[in-house]
Amino acid sequence: MSATLVDPKPPISTWAFPVAGVAFYVVLKLLGLTDGYDGSALGLAASVALVPVLFGAVFAAVHHAEVIAHRTGEPYGTLVLTMAVTIMEVAVLSSDMLGDNPNPVLARDTIMAVLMIVVNGLVGLCILFGGLRHKEQNFRVTGANAYLAVLIPLAALSLVLPNHTVAVAGNAYSISQLAFVAVATLAIYAAFLYTQTVRNREYFAVVIEGDEVADKAHKPSNRSVAFSFAFLILALAVVILLAKTFTSVVAFGLDRVSAPPAVAGVIVALLILMPEFAAAIRAARADKIQKSINLALGSACATIGLTIPAIAAISIVFGAPLQLGLDSKDTVLLLVTVAVSLLTFGTGRTNILYGLIHLVLFATFMFLVIVP
Repeated sequence: MSATLVDPKPPISTWAFPVAGVAFYVVLKLLGLTDGYDGSALGLAASVALVPVLFGAVFAAVHHAEVIAHRTGEPYGTLVLTMAVTIMEVAVLSSDMLGDNPNPVLARDTIMAVLMIVVNGLVGLCILFGGLRHKEQNFRVTGANAYLAVLIPLAALSLVLPNHTVAVAGNAYSISQLAFVAVATLAIYAAFLYTQTVRNREYFAVVIEGDEVADKAHKPSNRSVAFSFAFLILALAVVILLAKTFTSVVAFGLDRVSAPPAVAGVIVALLILMPEFAAAIRAARADKIQKSINLALGSACATIGLTIPAIAAISIVFGAPLQLGLDSKDTVLLLVTVAVSLLTFGTGRTNILYGLIHLVLFATFMFLVIVP
């Protein structure tokens, strides 16, 4: 029997923030403040107001992506959320790369922050909360292994290998190398999407070994999906329009407090990932750790597999500076994270020990960002 289609009333914030975001951008445009804080009292007020408007638009975008995802089901549902998050991330990074004072390491720092926040912070919280409530939780090893098989070479090609090439000085690729890596990462991610959505969909299914754990909640109607699709587009447009202003305000604020440059990447990553945290943790507490893993590791794979080709194309076409190679400290953290993840996802069962270890690694990353 097919699921009942219902039309729940959407929360006011899910449409109010996208509409307010468009109006806010128009006001900034009229006042000439789209480039960020200009030192005036009016610019300060606009910068303060930017935060709730932008965060509200991000949360609204993820909400509408979740509605669409609920209708499409897994694994397409997770893919909808992942694509929405990736579009917002690329918008923020590209706005900085094409700005007047581009930060050549913002993309690297953001991607590294996303990996640490997702693979250690989010995974750790999901395993910990799920373990505290359900003791142990089952997931598909085949699906988790597929994510890791994609994530490891993507991370190595994008963040580690640039430190060991000699075509150009420093931790950057030459134009031809950057183009090759962009195509390679896109090819790996395309193969993964084919596996996830066509060839081996069962690897990522929320139902585990015939256990009827599938989401039996009523699916949204066509009307709800159409509403969410329209406001998802609007919310994403707001993020794209306000991305340049946001990166300029962040850069100005960090410069005033003399914060380490890597903090900017963490702020951008948190802006994009905060809503997804709630969805993944809710799934873990509902004993659907497979969905949590799909959200977390799927975001990590998309962060590299889709973001790297996009920013590489921008760098090549517009000549924007781009440095991707990690320093030795972050390289060690990345390698330890990969090793621990192989053990965490190697058995098909979770417990709080693995969650705590991932959270300690995340805390280490955050501490070293502040105290490098």
